[in-house]
Amino acid sequence: MSATFILHEVKYNLGSIEHIPPGEGRRYEVEGLSLAVFRTRENRVFATQAVCPHREGPLADGIIGAGKVICPLHGYKFNLATGEPVGHPCAALKTYPVVVTSDGHMILTLERV
Repeated sequence: MSATFILHEVKYNLGSIEHIPPGEGRRYEVEGLSLAVFRTRENRVFATQAVCPHREGPLADGIIGAGKVICPLHGYKFNLATGEPVGHPCAALKTYPVVVTSDGHMILTLERV
């Protein structure tokens, strides 16, 4: 007998996009989940796991540009949209959907059982 799990989406308001300066990231805690949320200079917002899978570097402190984040510990690069590593054999980052509303609030969506 196999178990069937029903996933549903839960939305979280992370606050104003203005809390993250363009070109930077910030760490957020949502339901015990640590996230790094990034705002590009083009005002696009991305959310990933908070630590690098290589050596657990704090990704929110990394440098972002050209759609990538660079881990501040060892320089590993990751695509912000997909989480895929760029130029190294590391595991991909977990990414999470986040949108900015018309009034400038960042809304994160998580799937829950």
